[in-house]
Amino acid sequence: MFDLTIPGFGRLEITDAVFDYNGTLAADGLLLEGVHERIRRLRSELRMHVVTADTFGSAARELQRLPCALVILDAENQAEAKRDFVQGLGAAHVVAIGNGRNDRMMLKTAALGITVCGIEGAAPEAAEAADVVVHHIVDALDLLLHPKRLLATLRA
Repeated sequence: MFDLTIPGFGRLEITDAVFDYNGTLAADGLLLEGVHERIRRLRSELRMHVVTADTFGSAARELQRLPCALVILDAENQAEAKRDFVQGLGAAHVVAIGNGRNDRMMLKTAALGITVCGIEGAAPEAAEAADVVVHHIVDALDLLLHPKRLLATLRA
């Protein structure tokens, strides 16, 4: 579990991480450099979930050696499906990480929402729904590996 109290923000007791795939963990269907190592380091702290429409059809192959549960979504109602997935885990204990418009509801619902503004960019709705916006997925994962960075960003 990831446990951190942030003055003015509250206590985070995170047990699960929910990721979007394309634009967040991957670009053009391929896992981004640095993701594999960081997810392996976080696996003792958090259960990892990837919830995606799998635009490029490569998520299962790219994630096969990682400790992640993969959920492939239908093309319709993805925002609601991602939100419902987070709620099903217990949103109060979830960090959600994404970049797209279809990630906005899960980012808003989770205890901690992080928007990644990588090479695909980030939808303004995703940025608005998040608690933190970062440049790269490695930065998002490093916030969890180095929690004082989150403390510095979110404290009142």
